[in-house]
Amino acid sequence: MRLRTALALAIVVAGVLVALGVRQSEPRRSEYCVARVGSVVAQVDLEQARWSALMSALAQRRGMPPRATSIAIATAFQESKIHNIDHGDRDSIGLFQQRPSQGWGTVEQIMDPHYSIDAFYDALAQLDGYEGMAINDAAQAVQRSGFPEAYGQHEEDARALASALRGYSPAAFTCQLNPAASGNTTAVTDEVFGAFGEIAVDATADVIRFPLTGADDDVSARGWGLAHFLVANAANLGVSSVSFDGQQWTSAESDQGWQVDESARGDVVAASVN
Repeated sequence: MRLRTALALAIVVAGVLVALGVRQSEPRRSEYCVARVGSVVAQVDLEQARWSALMSALAQRRGMPPRATSIAIATAFQESKIHNIDHGDRDSIGLFQQRPSQGWGTVEQIMDPHYSIDAFYDALAQLDGYEGMAINDAAQAVQRSGFPEAYGQHEEDARALASALRGYSPAAFTCQLNPAASGNTTAVTDEVFGAFGEIAVDATADVIRFPLTGADDDVSARGWGLAHFLVANAANLGVSSVSFDGQQWTSAESDQGWQVDESARGDVVAASVN
């Protein structure tokens, strides 16, 4: 009797909630990002995606080749699992486990991903011929690790992530997310400027457009690099949709990845916020 009464009460409450327009919470998705390039499927968590995308953007901004991005991502995979951690062996900290005592900077500086990534690229750029070196060897030459052969195990995933995030593999990087917190266009623009520099932008209250100019191949790579960067940062910036070159990604249907959108232009990367 009590069970029937409880069930009846639950049905009544559910009916009241529906009548009031209150939706029951939807099942939560597992959250992750993935780069699919050829036969390689490189899956990362949201923090790993964010910092990998920043490594890609900063390399592009500096005019460094995609190989530099692959080396950076493989190095961070080995050193910190691409997490910005505040601990490590002796005084090692951050994405690359850089040590203040070895001249990499102060603790505060190294814990800033922008600084630590640029510091890594500064050291890599001084390595003659790194573009033609094995990824493991280039990483070791910068890091001087006690485990000199450890970086190579991450090469396949690092190369797939770099290819997608640098825009050379279109619509190859996506994230599966739960509904994100609300965002604003100013925060999105600031994040993009901090990574790529002050590129052209046209923003309204809830939509940001980044117009692109240049040769077709260059526009395509830069556009997909930016589009993938926005997807990688969608969770922390409250981005609800990204569109470019006939494709659209939305947080609401993020489990479907990129989908056809014939209205998405090939010379403008557009994003909406919640």
